[in-house]
Amino acid sequence: MPIKYAVVGATGNVGREILQILAERDVPAETVTAIASERSAGVEVSYGEDDVLKVHSLKDFDFHGTDIVLSSPGAKVSAEFAPRAAAAGAVVIDNTSYFRMDPDVPLVVPEVNPDAIAGYTRKNIIANPNCSTIQMVVALKPLHELATIKRVVVSTYQSVSGAGKDAMDELFQQTRGVYMNEPEHMHQTQFSKPIAFNVIPHIDVFMEDGSTKEEWKMMVETKKILDPQIKVTATCVRVPVFIGHAESINIEFEHVVSAEEAREALRNAPGIVVVDHTADEGYVTPKESAGEDPVYISRIREDATVENGLNLWVVADNLRKGAALNAVQIAERLTQLYLEEAA
Repeated sequence: MPIKYAVVGATGNVGREILQILAERDVPAETVTAIASERSAGVEVSYGEDDVLKVHSLKDFDFHGTDIVLSSPGAKVSAEFAPRAAAAGAVVIDNTSYFRMDPDVPLVVPEVNPDAIAGYTRKNIIANPNCSTIQMVVALKPLHELATIKRVVVSTYQSVSGAGKDAMDELFQQTRGVYMNEPEHMHQTQFSKPIAFNVIPHIDVFMEDGSTKEEWKMMVETKKILDPQIKVTATCVRVPVFIGHAESINIEFEHVVSAEEAREALRNAPGIVVVDHTADEGYVTPKESAGEDPVYISRIREDATVENGLNLWVVADNLRKGAALNAVQIAERLTQLYLEEAA
């Protein structure tokens, strides 16, 4: 069934990636409409290798007749336009944080909880999880089925693209400023401290308990997607990498599980590629994940300091699986299971 798509936030990092992935995967589409802010109206964005789309203004766009909206415009914008699009009959797959913890909005990673998509009928909205949560729960799902996870301790190494194009530009300019001895390029507007040649243990705002909101998101989203009984504690860190998030994950299970059992379960799970050799280059880094679809898992090893413990190294392209690809996969599953049947 050809679907009429709209991509809101089409000029941003994730919006452009959504358009690219729709074309790459040859997703059946009757039409694809690019939408962004009023100031971007009329500009052109790429759709695949050869086509371009002219951007429409979100302010006055009529969503009647649109089947699926793939949305990544920022939480405040989503809060205003998504209900309007949903009321017009479109299903909104929203990549912002605004709807994620709404009990009437499913929070979906297709490899983990595809059955949750059925809940879209309550508000005609499906939420795409946080980028760091997505790659973690893809890794946790087969292990939870294998031995039941009790507790997760995760430290993230998150690229600047997760903060948008301006953050990527800031890393580039600061790096240039260091190498070229040009202090005028060392200004900072996107991060609390210089990001070039540095790491910053601060993503999103601080909360009352001392956690950042990014760390809170990983905890509450994992519970909603995978299992409310899993305990999660996170430390989220921004690193001077352009694309690709990495995570060091320590897992405590209810039952005994060996590294080899975990390795085999992960190899057989959808959306995962295991690259785990105890040798130089026997692991995946963020640079190698850029432009790739899978969640890569390396450094699988037992943790003798806790009962039934394992350590993992998990890497993914945060703009693809961490955002755009996951949204497109939800759209594909939604179409296959529900919209085609309705037609």
